[in-house]
Amino acid sequence: MRKLLIEELNRKSPAAYAAAEKLPLTVVLDNVRSLHNVGSVFRTADALLVERLILCGITACPPSAEIHKTALGAEMCVGWEYEADTLAAVQRLNAEGYAVWAAEQVEGSTPLQKFNYTGGKVAVVLGHEVYGVAQEVVDACCGALEIPQFGTKHSLNVSVSAGIVMWEIAKKMMLC
Repeated sequence: MRKLLIEELNRKSPAAYAAAEKLPLTVVLDNVRSLHNVGSVFRTADALLVERLILCGITACPPSAEIHKTALGAEMCVGWEYEADTLAAVQRLNAEGYAVWAAEQVEGSTPLQKFNYTGGKVAVVLGHEVYGVAQEVVDACCGALEIPQFGTKHSLNVSVSAGIVMWEIAKKMMLC
């Protein structure tokens, strides 16, 4: 096996990326405090052609050297917006016809692998590194997706969770 050269990867130019059809998937970050986590979510969103990120509350916004450190420029390609209040963002997404899901451990959550995508626009809310998605935001969602875990810890890093959730939803969207 030989590693491919950058030129062989056939990556989109920024202009081609901007023109490309995006997945009908919006990712909402609810008070994510680490700029490196924010950058990582941008980078994964770029890789999967996610339509946009909504950065809420204390979540930092570009331009930022710390976001750029992990985003590697994805913050300049992926669509994003800022909303001070996560609940307001979720209510707006609901009004726009999105099925909004919290990525959270709650009573009656849906294991991520059992998420049934049948079409339409989806938004997923990921929360603060310690406190998760705020309860009032969870209450405004149509449900919660939970990543099954089998070790001693009760959570994953938010950027890792975002990658897993985005990949699983994107995979189902591409197959639908």
